[in-house]
Amino acid sequence: MHTRHATHPDEFVTLSTDELRSRFLVERLFARDEVLLTHSHHDRLIVGGAWPASGPLTLPVPAELRSAAFCDRRELAVVCLSGPGGVTVGGSLYPMSAHDVLYVGRGAGPVVFDGDARFYLVSAPAHESHPTTLARAADVDALHLGDPGHANVRTVRRYVHADGVRSSQLVLGITSLAEGSVWNTMPCHTHDRRTEAYLYFDLADGERVLHLAGRPDATRSLLVADGQAVLSPPWSVHCGAGTANYSFVWAMAGENTAYDDMDHVATGDLR
Repeated sequence: MHTRHATHPDEFVTLSTDELRSRFLVERLFARDEVLLTHSHHDRLIVGGAWPASGPLTLPVPAELRSAAFCDRRELAVVCLSGPGGVTVGGSLYPMSAHDVLYVGRGAGPVVFDGDARFYLVSAPAHESHPTTLARAADVDALHLGDPGHANVRTVRRYVHADGVRSSQLVLGITSLAEGSVWNTMPCHTHDRRTEAYLYFDLADGERVLHLAGRPDATRSLLVADGQAVLSPPWSVHCGAGTANYSFVWAMAGENTAYDDMDHVATGDLR
């Protein structure tokens, strides 16, 4: 497991392009027949990818967790980016298709991935236990937002949140942009109580997302490809525009599970 240390916002503006990418962009999340994990010191968030191309893969227990099982003190969300596939938790199989999400509660496991699928993983420490729950894309709340004039027509599906699948501190959903729309999460926001990660996917080969990060009055940019994730500290904005439409998983961990706990930033105030 790779570790990303916490960064102070004053240091953020001094970083070179390569330093920004090494600290905030997870470029290699998916590798055939491997489970890859990255641990951020911001809210102890873990993001990762499992790609069981040739057969089942078991979620490892990194030494950094100092635990017997991955979910001894953690909760986990598994997002099926492409399917079909299946995840077995404690001997129970959960079949999954594209854009389905499986929440795995504290104390559950072991976790095994199988099928012709890529699974995105998000985990945070948990102070309470909630039942392992499968949420299918067709069954969760969907918000239809944006307009063609702002090139941001999008569907926001909320899976793990205070009024959906219950968790200790994880909040997670998927946003999909309509063809011809490229902007996400504008006007943007911060939320000083939570760390967030964006995983961009459904992006065609050669296309990119220009992701904005940093304090609202001192933004920097990262060019992101399909299957890559950006780690966003609580003080940072997180928004962007693509060279074509795409989907992204937004996942947060911190003090609460309220979807609308955010501090809005007017577009005209961005620098």
